[in-house]
Amino acid sequence: MHIFRILRVSLRALARNKLRTFLTALGIIIGVGSVIAMVSIGTGAKAAIQDRFNSMGTNLLFVRPGSMNLQGIRTGFGGRSTLKVGDVQAIERDCPSVMAVSPNISTGAQVIYMNRNWRTQIQGVSERFPDIRKWEIDQGTFFDEEQVQNGEKVCVLGADVKKYLFDEGDDPVGKIIRIRRVPFMIVGIFKTKGQAGGMGSRDDMICVPYTTASRRLVRQTFIQSIDVAAVSQKKMPQAQAEIEDLLRLRHNIQPDQPDDFTVRNMQDIAENAENAIGVLTLFLGSIAAISLIVGGIGIMNIMLVSVTERVREIGIRMSIGARERDILVQFLAEAVVLSLIGGFLGIGLGIGMSKLLKYIPIFSRITAVVSMSSVFMSFAFAASVGIFFGFYPARKASKLDPIEALRYE
Repeated sequence: MHIFRILRVSLRALARNKLRTFLTALGIIIGVGSVIAMVSIGTGAKAAIQDRFNSMGTNLLFVRPGSMNLQGIRTGFGGRSTLKVGDVQAIERDCPSVMAVSPNISTGAQVIYMNRNWRTQIQGVSERFPDIRKWEIDQGTFFDEEQVQNGEKVCVLGADVKKYLFDEGDDPVGKIIRIRRVPFMIVGIFKTKGQAGGMGSRDDMICVPYTTASRRLVRQTFIQSIDVAAVSQKKMPQAQAEIEDLLRLRHNIQPDQPDDFTVRNMQDIAENAENAIGVLTLFLGSIAAISLIVGGIGIMNIMLVSVTERVREIGIRMSIGARERDILVQFLAEAVVLSLIGGFLGIGLGIGMSKLLKYIPIFSRITAVVSMSSVFMSFAFAASVGIFFGFYPARKASKLDPIEALRYE
């Protein structure tokens, strides 16, 4: 009952000036809410990136031109591409751990259908692209090997491109669109993949045969990148080693020379992306936590004012038998209760902010995920702030001389 009596006295003291109590707790409210909102953004972005990589397949490797050096000696990926169509064919033919290969030639272009137009990403790929990237067809079909070899002007639209170029209910299959004034017949429509991690829509793209893209759209003989699907996730390291050995041999690279290409696997890319998001989340959460410290300073300030206003009250309590410990606990309880009230209100604010973030354009593509760990962490930190910044005023009150306190005007 002693604890409940202390809490009741603390609440009664805080209720004497409700506006001052609310303004003091506001720093804690904003701090806790900001921490929860920022951490939820990072958690949501990390989950979306993981989902995106999982949807692309866990056995995926990427071959890029140029050598990447992590210590800054070589800048990587710059200059003329070193990858050729023959490299793609050799990887598929001579690497036992590889299941499928697709070259990639990417460019942006304005797409026109009748009186409508839309700028999107054009991907020049092979007929194995849907198997490698795990894309499914919603309408029509994907182009086949013969159409790729013949360089036919056919294409498959992403769901967003279909939405922007055609009316709802229209069947685009068989229609003709123009990409850089070149007519392409639509043979299929991809199923929607949706947004992921604020990295743009995966449905805003068009796939064409890489042979057609090379001859008609970009007029280049080299390959910008190669997508590779290993036989299984366990075979990824072996597939990567086979590709590296094969390309070094084909490119006549001597043992003491660096690679003129880079092979990355999906697992490494996903881990790097998650680590980057984790660091960003920690950074944002730390910035938001500064407001908690500012709120704690506000609590200390108000508690010092409260001690000054209640010197005679403290003197009376001591004169009728209150010990130093009782005064210390009373004022410390007031600071902690004030901090906990701010913490509870801040949790509500943080969860509400996380739900409303989707209506803010810059965060609309990220689904914020409120984690219980961030809620408990923020609440515990708020309570700690109350104890830390409330201790000095409470100790000052407990050390007052009863006689001097009764004389205080």
